[in-house]
Amino acid sequence: MGLPDNCAVKLQNKYTKGKKNLLTDVPGVKVGHITLEDQEKDIHTGVTAILPHGGNLFKDKVMAGVSVINGFGKSTGLVQIEELGTVEAPILMTNTLSIGAALDASIKYMLRDNEEIGVSTGTVNCVVTECNDGVLNDIRGLHVKEEHVFAALDCAGENFEEGSVGAGTGMRCLGLKGGIGSASRILSIDDHEYTIGCLLMSNFGVPGSLRIDGRPIATKGEGVHPGDRGSVIIVLGTDLPLNDRQLKRTAKRAVVGLARAGSYLGNGSGDIAIAFSNGNLVPHHSQTKIMLTKMLHDDALDQVFEATAEIVEEAVISSLYHAETVKGIRGKVVRSLKEFL
Repeated sequence: MGLPDNCAVKLQNKYTKGKKNLLTDVPGVKVGHITLEDQEKDIHTGVTAILPHGGNLFKDKVMAGVSVINGFGKSTGLVQIEELGTVEAPILMTNTLSIGAALDASIKYMLRDNEEIGVSTGTVNCVVTECNDGVLNDIRGLHVKEEHVFAALDCAGENFEEGSVGAGTGMRCLGLKGGIGSASRILSIDDHEYTIGCLLMSNFGVPGSLRIDGRPIATKGEGVHPGDRGSVIIVLGTDLPLNDRQLKRTAKRAVVGLARAGSYLGNGSGDIAIAFSNGNLVPHHSQTKIMLTKMLHDDALDQVFEATAEIVEEAVISSLYHAETVKGIRGKVVRSLKEFL
């Protein structure tokens, strides 16, 4: 997925794309969507779930870092990532007013498989991220329920769709129909191949600001707009052995890809990036007080940063390319990028 090689959109890439050109090219990573769409009831929303590895995330946490690029957002779980540098539950995406339902479901999901939580050990830090889909979706209807979150988690796999699916069903981006986008790149380090991937939910940007490979793209979109009042949630994953400090630095570089696509990180935009590595696992219980971990030499990080810019830029464009035109609540129509190519 990502951008097909034969599509009208062309980006200059330095690094080789992963086999599927998806976040799930990173070994062990799984993604699941549940899409809720009912034209008559103005429902255009859903849930997207990201599992950083195939085991028990609470027992074997992944190192992680977060960058709050612009903090106009309501995500949960970011404070503990900032402090401890780990993710210990699936990363969920949904709409802004469904944060509560998704959080409840995520907690129950973790309690189901970890009887010691809240009994013989501490509680759990569940990560739920959001963007506001209220322009197209009946967001006040609170249509996302706990069973939808469980379904997204349970159906997670290596293959998933992009565009107007899952949490991205009702999203808009740069005046066009936004949604879920993904991309991946292969990095060769010390004669070993590693993968870095991105999945994002695009809901940001001023209409008419889209750039593809540096070129402004003429779209009629939504016409004049008072400013950037959307959001973007970016999840970066890798099997490279990066520590939490390096992952935080990598998350910061997501902004380069956003800028290439036409964002200026407006005052009203919630722009958040989370980066994790399943190449470094942190056990909840350790037999020793001192643990050995690997890390990339900082001098080698430039290629990680450069590849991050590539995959974020492509994931934004891919989210637009795969999305279809949608007529939402109050008759609002948001068009697909493909109508302008």
